[in-house]
Amino acid sequence: MRIVIISDSHKNQGAIDKILSAQPQASHLFFLGDNTYDIEDFEILYPNIKFHIVSGNCDYFSSFSSVGVEKINGVGIFYTHGHNYGVKSTLEHLKKAALERNCQIALYGHTHIAKTLYEDGIYIVNPGSCSISRQGGNSYAVIDITEKGIMPIIIRI
Repeated sequence: MRIVIISDSHKNQGAIDKILSAQPQASHLFFLGDNTYDIEDFEILYPNIKFHIVSGNCDYFSSFSSVGVEKINGVGIFYTHGHNYGVKSTLEHLKKAALERNCQIALYGHTHIAKTLYEDGIYIVNPGSCSISRQGGNSYAVIDITEKGIMPIIIRI
């Protein structure tokens, strides 16, 4: 099962289109905020993908929640933009929130810096920004969940 993770598009729907076109095997997409309206039309264009969307600090009028929890293939996924968890200074609050919800994966954005970690039994993934990276170039993430395990990967656009 392939999951695509996108964050911080900031009005760059072209980047989202490029990502989704490059990932035809994706079954789930997590959008981690900052311009949720950028992703909404893609739900119609990609009906075979299940979309999971949270709002970010720039989504002033969004109707989406700022956090979500999903279970996919038996794996718990906690997802948020990250601004409410202080992710620019520490990931401890994010990890705690994921652990409290019995999740094995924690997804966040907000920093515009791509990162994958494995700490305290949790895969922590920030896809970076697909539009305005602050380090290493624009990016997104994919996570493959298989019988053999969980594999997060950062992909540069």
